Amino acid sequence: MSTVQSVERAFSILRCLASGPLGVSEIADRTDLPKSTVSRLLGTLVETGAVEQSDLLGVYGLGELIIELSSSASPGSNLVSIARPFLVELVEQIGEAAGLGMLDGAQVYYLDQVDGDHEVQVRDWTGESVDAHVVSSGLILMAHVPRELRVEWLAGPLEPQTEHSVTDPAVLARRLDEVRRAGFAWVYEEMSEGLNSVAAPIVNPAGSVIAAVHAHGPSYRFPEPGGAASVAAAVVDTAQRISDRLSGRHRPESAA
Repeated sequence: MSTVQSVERAFSILRCLASGPLGVSEIADRTDLPKSTVSRLLGTLVETGAVEQSDLLGVYGLGELIIELSSSASPGSNLVSIARPFLVELVEQIGEAAGLGMLDGAQVYYLDQVDGDHEVQVRDWTGESVDAHVVSSGLILMAHVPRELRVEWLAGPLEPQTEHSVTDPAVLARRLDEVRRAGFAWVYEEMSEGLNSVAAPIVNPAGSVIAAVHAHGPSYRFPEPGGAASVAAAVVDTAQRISDRLSGRHRPESAA
């Protein structure tokens, strides 16, 4: 095989992995390459740091080298490529949809979502914006903005989305303080009837909160009775692992 052909095939594998972690057979199917060729190229890509293999799931994802080289990309797209493997693992762990959001004025813009395998799925909010005060990601992000921006935000308008929405500025201010201390936020049917969510902050190398990981599901099953604490802990751990990756640190995969 020529050097040029090997490079072309390696890049086809990297492009394939940009959508999320995959196994050898899936990569071979998507790239139309023999499994033996895929395995050999993956071995080389792992050695160079361009690809990493998950000990937890046995799949391959983009590695440190690619993340470093992509640092000049736009923050949103770069963050999605870094966070997606961790979102996939979170969904495997909790069985519900997980996503990524960033603050956009007084709203949260949803960058990505990974769905679970339930027959009844929640809506995919990728590419849409939602008022920050009615979603868990919004509470996380607003809890970490400069105080003058928080005061401006609390001055409104803060419109209710359901009968459970909290719009009282004083109550929200206390809630944001609690969220900042706790490190996570639960929201119960405040954006949409029958939908609950929990979120935790992603921190950049400078120590600033730049995004949030959230998990959400139908209120009749999410969280399971007595399961709110363990779900919140899983979301917090996922957000911390993404933050570690952004800072160039690497921790072993969390146990399911």
